[in-house]
Amino acid sequence: MKLISWNVNGIRAIIKKDFINSIKALDADVFCLQETKAHPDQVDHDIKELGYEYEYWNSAVKKGYSGTAIFSKVKPINVTYDLGIEEHDQEGRVITAEFERFYLVTVYTPNSKRELERLDYRKVWDEDFLAYTKKLEESKPVVFCGDLNAAHREIDVKNDKTNMTTATKPGNAGFTDQERASFDDILAAGFLDTFRELHPEEEKYTWWSYMFNARANNTGWRIDYFCISKSLKENLVDATIHNESMGSDHCPVGIKLKF
Repeated sequence: MKLISWNVNGIRAIIKKDFINSIKALDADVFCLQETKAHPDQVDHDIKELGYEYEYWNSAVKKGYSGTAIFSKVKPINVTYDLGIEEHDQEGRVITAEFERFYLVTVYTPNSKRELERLDYRKVWDEDFLAYTKKLEESKPVVFCGDLNAAHREIDVKNDKTNMTTATKPGNAGFTDQERASFDDILAAGFLDTFRELHPEEEKYTWWSYMFNARANNTGWRIDYFCISKSLKENLVDATIHNESMGSDHCPVGIKLKF
């Protein structure tokens, strides 16, 4: 089963580029999107060309902001939205699709923002999201994917020294000690970072700033992930980062699971 995740940074914008062909080329069984920034009735009907029979959208209350979607060729057993926690459930950040052998969760984690104005909220979110996935795991294994808005290790950021927490500065959003520790918590809870599992020392990124020719210079961050329950380790056969796919400031990431 091939799964792909992509922060599209606005589906209405990316669909005007080469999005349709990129999706077709990736040929996933299930496609998860983050930062859709749209309600489904705002999206061009060209989306039907993708060939996914089942579509699920979770849009933010605030229009043109956040949002997630799942497109699937396989009908899920059940689909649910959000975390069931009021303070987290206004921005369309989570969709959970239950399949026969696992739960699939697409997530768009809140950004801590410049000046780290949302870092305190981010700590609460990280704890609650991890608790949510562990609760799901009581029933069957979990795969969660998306833009986690955090780079875990120094290898995951091109300019790690200028972005990390030091004695004199708190660090930049996405690479603070707190956010990195939250990712440590994910691993300690029994989830695997699939790309690092199969490519322990490969330097590859999933997001680049639109400024300073960052993508052309490959000055990027790895902040988009597939994490899986340890019980699925033997089912994991591939974990990929698709730098060739353009149209967003992120690129798609993917895994293949064999059952």
